[in-house]
Formats: sequence, C-alpha cells, structure tokens
Amino acid sequence: MTPSFHSADRPTHRRVMVVGLLLCLAFVAISFWLRPQPEGGKILVKADRLVRTAGEARKSN
Repeated sequence: MTPSFHSADRPTHRRVMVVGLLLCLAFVAISFWLRPQPEGGKILVKADRLVRTAGEARKSN
C-alpha cells in the first residue's frame, strides 16, 4: 500500500486544509482589492434612472 496524504494523521491533514483555505481567501481578497474601480458613477446613474422610472408607462412611438 503506497502512502498517501489521506492516510496522514488528522492534525496534519487539518493544518494543511486550513493553510490552503487561508491562501485561497488571501488570493480572493487581494484580487478583489487590486481590481480596477470604475472612474465615474455611470453605473449608479443608470441604476438610479431605472429605479425612478420603474412602474411608469412607456411612451409609445
């Protein structure tokens, strides 16, 4: 029988899983933080316009 990671003792397995989870969370946090942020508020203006006009009857041509 070849030794495998799953046959290791429980504390070692748990420690490796926690370190892997922390590395994944750090990667997600750093990539989210380094993502380019929108310059203007175009998205907010469009969302505000959609909310204000929701429920109004559309004008026919």
